[in-house]
Amino acid sequence: MEATEQRNGRVTRVTRETDIQLSLVLDGSGIASIDTSVPFLDHMLTLFAVHGFFDLEIKATGDIEVDDHHTVEDVGICLGKAFAMALGDKSGINRYGLSYLPMDETLARVVVDLSNRPFLHYGVKVNDEKIGSFDTALALEFMRAFSQHAGVTLHIDLLHGENSHHGLEAIFKGMARAMHQAVGVNTLLTGALSSKGVL
Repeated sequence: MEATEQRNGRVTRVTRETDIQLSLVLDGSGIASIDTSVPFLDHMLTLFAVHGFFDLEIKATGDIEVDDHHTVEDVGICLGKAFAMALGDKSGINRYGLSYLPMDETLARVVVDLSNRPFLHYGVKVNDEKIGSFDTALALEFMRAFSQHAGVTLHIDLLHGENSHHGLEAIFKGMARAMHQAVGVNTLLTGALSSKGVL
């Protein structure tokens, strides 16, 4: 893994279950090249990049002949690590982000604190166990892995909605908008936004 002054993160993760290469640019323009072998996850992460203005490249292979669990979770781990790497000591960033994201009949709320204290609240119920071949329960596993490895306090609530695809899409877009706000540079700061002086 390596970090640069341009707020980039690069992560390689190779296990007996997955092989992942991930590159993240925080100050990008929403360019996405995603191939995880899990089509619905590819769709969600493309949306995440576009709506967060992050340049994101992911190439992942995994034991999807078993199921998608290991690949989805490990991509969440790698994305979290890439954010942590790109942010460094978190000096000069807004730290907090909030998004209410509608998609047709659906409304999601995502609130983040780049606190270096991982915590996930996931108040999400969708009506379907599967969207295509994707197990909707894996969205929780992705978010848990991301929160843990990014050091993010992450509160996600699906306030209402009927269509499961719309619900998860609103969540990923909402997280993108909240993270974009939180990682934004605040010119009033010279260090971390904390009374302790560090995060």
